[in-house]
Amino acid sequence: MLHSICENIKQIEQEIGNIQLVVVSKYRSLDELQEVYNCGHRSFGENRIQELVQKEKELPKNIKWHAIGHLQRNKVKYIAPFIHLIHSIDSLKLLQVVNNEAIKNNRVINFLFQIHIAEEDSKFGLTPIELDEIIHSDEFLAMKNVRCLGLMGMATFTDNTEQVKAEFSLLSNLFNQNKTAQQWSTLSMGMSGDYKLAQECGSTMIRVGSKIFQ
Repeated sequence: MLHSICENIKQIEQEIGNIQLVVVSKYRSLDELQEVYNCGHRSFGENRIQELVQKEKELPKNIKWHAIGHLQRNKVKYIAPFIHLIHSIDSLKLLQVVNNEAIKNNRVINFLFQIHIAEEDSKFGLTPIELDEIIHSDEFLAMKNVRCLGLMGMATFTDNTEQVKAEFSLLSNLFNQNKTAQQWSTLSMGMSGDYKLAQECGSTMIRVGSKIFQ
């Protein structure tokens, strides 16, 4: 027997305790997302900007939308008026565009720096050295309309749990080294296949889709 969406959400929330769950809405219908909403959940994550903008128009306005996929600079303007959190800032140039669009919309946009921790070249993100250079740069310190809440990363897609744990631990250590000085609160790591490992390594936010809609 298939579990309902609400049952799946409840089960995951019981497993993760105080960790925040972001329900990934990629490829999901408006009816499915409305069901998530009706379960009382309000944090939704979307990979594709075009889908994100369309779903934001159609669904209730008190949803907190998270942009979790690779973000192109020319797409920022479409989400700047409403986005709750951008998970995937991987360059200073992208962040400058976000800051400029935030100014136009008279708001401060929260974001996470994406760190490259996986072996796959297809995944995006900064190296620890690049992160350090950005957070101590004059350009970053001058930005007033963006606020960094912490870090995000995606582990290698593999059955090797030791490798995944090592990658999550690297990200967690980087977060812990900087969180006090930078006033960070959010470490976004863990998806449907590896969120329990992410939990062990100190994640404060997970992004789950397929395990909820199965």
